[in-house]
Amino acid sequence: MRTSLHAPKIVADSPRRARYYARKVVMTVALSMLFLSGSTLFAQASGASTYTAKCQMCHGADGMGSTPAGKSMKAIPFNDPQILNKSDAELIAATKNGKGKMPAYAGKLSDGDIKSVIAYIHTLQKK
Repeated sequence: MRTSLHAPKIVADSPRRARYYARKVVMTVALSMLFLSGSTLFAQASGASTYTAKCQMCHGADGMGSTPAGKSMKAIPFNDPQILNKSDAELIAATKNGKGKMPAYAGKLSDGDIKSVIAYIHTLQKK
């Protein structure tokens, strides 16, 4: 018995049925792409809104820590090598547990919210 690694052949016994199958494949691919890109966009939007609500007061809209609160707390800019060299796990831990004068957000933000904020911070680092 021979097994094939190829997808089964769809028999289109009429041009109408062939168009139906072609549309179905195109729709499936398009919806898959929309779903995957939409979840990334949602995470960025969610991270941005959480950042605005919880982090921006000290770290600033640009992540430079140049706000009055950021200056008084000596917030380190996100483009500083000391922050750039940290792994996501280290940034997540600092966010959950607090660091220096930064408060802990464990129990205040979900793990998903924290990961979304870290992803958003990476976008600020690229600017």
